[in-house]
Formats: sequence, structure tokens, C-alpha cells
Amino acid sequence: MTSHALPMLLAFACLLRMPSRASAATCEPVRIPLCGSMPWNMTKMPNHLHHSTQANAVLAIEQFEGLLGTGCSPDLLFLLCAMYAPICTIDFQHEPIKPCKAVCERAKSGCEPVMKLYNHSWPESLSCSELPLYDRGVCISPEAIVKAEGPGNTHYESPGNTHYEGPGNTHYEGPADRCTCKTVRLSLKTYLKNNYNYVIRARVKEVRTRGQELTATVEVKEVFKSSLVNIPRETNTLFYISSCPCPPLSPGVDYIILGYENKETSRLLLIEGSVAQKWKDRIGRKVKVRRNTL
Repeated sequence: MTSHALPMLLAFACLLRMPSRASAATCEPVRIPLCGSMPWNMTKMPNHLHHSTQANAVLAIEQFEGLLGTGCSPDLLFLLCAMYAPICTIDFQHEPIKPCKAVCERAKSGCEPVMKLYNHSWPESLSCSELPLYDRGVCISPEAIVKAEGPGNTHYESPGNTHYEGPGNTHYEGPADRCTCKTVRLSLKTYLKNNYNYVIRARVKEVRTRGQELTATVEVKEVFKSSLVNIPRETNTLFYISSCPCPPLSPGVDYIILGYENKETSRLLLIEGSVAQKWKDRIGRKVKVRRNTL
């Protein structure tokens, strides 16, 4: 062996021992308990919030357990897990996929009013402004991610359209097929517990998807309470904060609706915990008697 060959062999041996770029960006199983229900089971550190290990991410995400317990938004857990335990796939090992901007905005719309009740604001670390739009970049949302058969297999589909049609006929397409709405009955106890921003009587004209937003168009007949947003007695739009139409509304039917307001966007919100109960005269009499309480 010549004197020139030995250094070349040593250099070659060192190259064999060096980790490749792909192995340096290896996916790892999700070990954050709160994210065990997500439709992916592999992640990569550091995450979008610069936690170097999942152990650090667990300590940080646990601060949201109380907010999750309020049920303020069905999108909140998905958003948190997409940020703290971002999905890692073979195609996106080097740059974890971010959640879509719409997911963040829905979670913020539903939960920030609850946070403000306790003098907290939406955290800067979860700012929605820096997240990609669904149609302009790679991102994930509950509407677009589908769990494939077999462990660890995840693929993506275009968001399904949620469609609601016909007076009294509930017809859902796409992700709304998987929606289960929790019934919240109207009572003084429920009202005092949930601290609703608005209480109205309205007739539903239509429920439909506008872009990626699910909305209900209603004709407001009576306003019993409004806190942050002026509610005229005319046609108004109510905004669901998820792809699930909860509480469900049927076109052509009068309801008493209790929900929340977003002062920044002047929107009337329907979130988990909102009440939509078919209007009856006896309900009207009770509400009017308790108008001072409301």
C-alpha cells in the first residue's frame, strides 16, 4: 500500500461513519401524551417552537390543559400538536409541516374570548399570521389530513366541502360526516356558567361553507344581550369556528341562540358550548322575565 493510498482509505472510512443528511433528520415516535389521538404518530425535533426534545415540549404544552378543558375550540388540540409535535414524513423530514392558517384562526376565534375572561391574550408563540394558507403552501388541517390504513401511514386530501341543505334536512359532506355535536340545553345555570356574550332570537336562512369557513346566515328578530358587537335586527352572519356545524341549525327554523363575540373582527361566533334551541313562546316568556339577568 502506497503512502498516498492510506490517507485516502482513512478519509473514505470516515465518510462511511458520518451520518447522512437523511439520517440526521430522522423522524421519531410521538411521545407527548396530549397528542396521542392525532392522525400521525411520527414527529421531529426541534419543533416549530424550537423545543429541542419532546420532554421539553411536554412541559410547555401542558400549560394549555386548562384551556383545552373548556372546549373552546375543537381545533385547539390539533393546532397545539401540529406546533409542538409536528408531523414528520419521509417527504418532509428536513422541514416539519406547519398547521394551516385557517386552523389557527379558528382556534384563536374560539379560545381567545375565554382567555380574555381570565385576563390572558392569545400567545404570540401561536401567532396565526406566519402560518401558510392552504392553497398557497404546504400545511395540514383536520379537513385535509386523512389517516391511511396501517401504522404511521398518513396522506392528504383536499378539504371536503361541508354542505347543509333543505329546511330541516341535515346533509353533510366531507369532514362533517365525522361530527358529533354535544347538546347544550338552555338554562339559567348554563348561561351563568358559560358567560355568553350574546343572546338572540333568529330565523336561520342558510348554513354553508364560504371558502374554508362554515357560516350560518340568520335574520335576527330580537336581541336580548350583546356585549362587544353591535347586533342589528336584520340579516347577520354567525361563524362556526370549526368544520363541524355545532350547534346544528336548520334553515327556516327560529332559534334562541347563545354564543360568543370577537370584538377584533366584529364576528358573532358559534363554538362548542354555544346554545341553539328551537324557539318556543314559553322560552320567550322566560327569557323576557330574566332579561335583567341576561
